Amino acid sequence: MTERKVYILLTDTGTFFTKLIKLYTKKPYNHASISFDSELSEVYSFGRKKVCNPFNGGVVKEDVRQGIFKEADCAVYSLTVTEIQMQNMKRYIQEIEGHKEYYRYNFLGLFGFICKNPIEREKALFCSQFVASVLKECNIIDFEKPLSLIAPDEFQEVTELQLVYKGNLRAYASKEEGNKLPIPVQYIPAEL
Repeated sequence: MTERKVYILLTDTGTFFTKLIKLYTKKPYNHASISFDSELSEVYSFGRKKVCNPFNGGVVKEDVRQGIFKEADCAVYSLTVTEIQMQNMKRYIQEIEGHKEYYRYNFLGLFGFICKNPIEREKALFCSQFVASVLKECNIIDFEKPLSLIAPDEFQEVTELQLVYKGNLRAYASKEEGNKLPIPVQYIPAEL
């Protein structure tokens, strides 16, 4: 069976909404996306449909080279999957995209997350809930807790994920465009 790589992208875009979330989580990354290529040219998440309006959200294909991502910090993780699993994930996302008018951002789920009380709503997701649902629904990772309680930083603890890069997203994107692979993980000294 052919093995493929899927990429989980965690970002800190520095937007007002992200800063609010960061006040609560105290974590470096507060947005999660999934990509089907190392160049991050095909990136999907649940987030703002228009840069200027954080309250109009849903499934989005993100351009990580523009807008709110231009100055973002990130961590990129890879996950090895089979060709069939890759196709299943793409199909799952295409199904959501095909019915995107019925999907919305799960703002109530964010409040449930804060209260540690899952609020599951039909066709309503937030970013990390979306990424987790892609992985779970396609039988790749079975999370032990409700998907509406999974925060972006928790992907860093998934043993199947391998850290590929940590640093400025623009630097990662420009290195990828220059085809300089693999990109080393920046050395981060342990705190004493």
